[in-house]
Amino acid sequence: MTTNRRVFRVSSLIQQEVSQMLLNDIKDDRVGSGMVSITNVDVSGDLQHAKIYVSIYGTDEARSKTMAGLKSATGYVRRELGRRIRLRRTPEVMFIEDRGLEGGDQMLNLLNQLSQERQSKQLEDDISGAQA
Repeated sequence: MTTNRRVFRVSSLIQQEVSQMLLNDIKDDRVGSGMVSITNVDVSGDLQHAKIYVSIYGTDEARSKTMAGLKSATGYVRRELGRRIRLRRTPEVMFIEDRGLEGGDQMLNLLNQLSQERQSKQLEDDISGAQA
């Protein structure tokens, strides 16, 4: 059984290596159609499975194309991880789309909209109070 510290180290190594692959090595045009970043890597306790969470910025079409490109590059990514990271067995890789950043962006937009509405209402109240 592996320790939590080892699982954390392996997941951070996988995140670094896959990020480098996304920048330099994966030549699939579908992967470049949206801006891709790796938000998290979840490695199982036995180091046999790795879930790679990716955030894709772009349209829904770009997201679906990028996910299709990442799924088709799974074999290449696993093979490269086996070559770059020395482990007894290379974990199986699965890409999962992470929509958490998108939800956070929507929340910020809503908060900004509320703030602007409050400021405009306060300005209207100040103007009507000054006229009276």
